[in-house]
Amino acid sequence: MSVVILGIESSCDDTSAAVVKDGVLLSNVLAGQKVHQQYGGVVPELASRAHQQNIVPVVEMALREAGVSKKDISAVAFTRGPGLLGSLFVGVFFSKGFALARDIPMIDVNHLHGHTLAHFIREPGDDRPLPRFPFLNLTVSGGHTQIVRVNDYFDFEVLGETIDDAAGEAFDKAAKVMGLGYPGGPVIDRLAREGNPQAFSFPMPKIQGLNFSFSGLKTSFLYLVRDGLKKDPQFIEHNKADLCASFQKVIVDFLLAKLRRAVRETGIREVAIGGGVAANSQLRQRFEQLAIKEGWTYHIPPRKFTTDNAAMIATIGYYKYLKGEFVGQDIVPLARWKV
Repeated sequence: MSVVILGIESSCDDTSAAVVKDGVLLSNVLAGQKVHQQYGGVVPELASRAHQQNIVPVVEMALREAGVSKKDISAVAFTRGPGLLGSLFVGVFFSKGFALARDIPMIDVNHLHGHTLAHFIREPGDDRPLPRFPFLNLTVSGGHTQIVRVNDYFDFEVLGETIDDAAGEAFDKAAKVMGLGYPGGPVIDRLAREGNPQAFSFPMPKIQGLNFSFSGLKTSFLYLVRDGLKKDPQFIEHNKADLCASFQKVIVDFLLAKLRRAVRETGIREVAIGGGVAANSQLRQRFEQLAIKEGWTYHIPPRKFTTDNAAMIATIGYYKYLKGEFVGQDIVPLARWKV
């Protein structure tokens, strides 16, 4: 009998539902929230309200696109955390209601676990090679930056992580300083293609081991822009592309330097990247170049599976279903939940 998993993702400002049947993705529907653009960042209360409006139509569309009905669902997998508590509440309690009504199991999924195993999302006809265990994964997103040793689907070891801000947050804050809007990462990526990455210099963070820190880079960027505006009120407008290219370069330099060190320390040459910042064109290109130069076996998920999505939640849900790892109706969301 087929195993059909409904996946629910609502950790931040994207409402997503997906259906996986016997390990193959049949649908992945996502509804964004434009309401946050005018505030330059996600407003938690507005995010949770938008999730309440979006969750039912998104799930219905996912079922329709997959060609399955509610009675076909074997279990509901949902993001339990980490994330915005109000947003998580919507997804968790919708999943509770759905599972209770259908008398089917529930499966809780760690959001970071999802990004790390996004490489295992399989679409019909997809013949991309899967990572072989163990492999190293650089997970880079708006809220998290870490290097993980993945021994199997459920055995992770965090080798290094950010001690303050995440790379994605640094991109968004820099974009906000320049008035580029939210989310800023994609805008910086686009403008950087037109700029000179050597135009401005930012100090590389000096953090021991495999950990990361981006707070100092944000401060350096803020001071450079502040001083530039004192000399030229149009400093940002005159140097926008160069600022984006230079700031992006130092972040990518930092990320890849740590990843290269992790490979050398562990001896693991199967390497992958994931998370929302893995959609960045410069990071993808330079990671591929580095991997070829160093002789790594490398994996980069399609862009649509780097940002928050329910496909990764449903995929992990499928593997957990096979192990019989279910949770009860007393489950609660976790704003903080380590891998």
